[in-house]
Amino acid sequence: MNQIASRSQLRMSFLRWALVTIPAIEFLGFVSGYLSNSGYDNRWFDALSKPALVPPGWVFGTVWPTLYLLMALALAMILHARGARGRGLAITLFIVQLCINLVWSPLFFGAHQATLAFYLILVILALATITTILFGRIRSVAAWLMVPYLCWLGFASGLAFDIDRMNLDAETLVPAAVRTQI
Repeated sequence: MNQIASRSQLRMSFLRWALVTIPAIEFLGFVSGYLSNSGYDNRWFDALSKPALVPPGWVFGTVWPTLYLLMALALAMILHARGARGRGLAITLFIVQLCINLVWSPLFFGAHQATLAFYLILVILALATITTILFGRIRSVAAWLMVPYLCWLGFASGLAFDIDRMNLDAETLVPAAVRTQI
């Protein structure tokens, strides 16, 4: 036998990474949304003027868990690719863009900072694009798993721009959750 690990051992290694990354990323996404009261139950969001392209609430509840699943699988593939050139940078950029992604909902829905949230989503899109390119150099399937996320970020950037443009007084519509006194 001239192999270090069999195919089944390699497959199990990927599955172990996936068993860590999927619940972790899904949980972090859930916590970010929950803590910021994101979505249509948010009084501030409900009070905003919104463009016609804003999807119904159930779409966000379906899209984000799916995107987080795909992102987690992509990350698991890269974590599994030990010894791959550029792996460390790809993982680092993934973590940075994910952390910034997790800050977006509290910034937009919690702090009511529509303008800052628009600029932040552009940063997320740029970092996610670079991450996807780096993933593609290591595992092409991992890069393809990131493409729906990039598409959604592009769409969401347009929505964020329109919401910011349509609501110049967005910060003052309803008291921000981060400033509310109990």
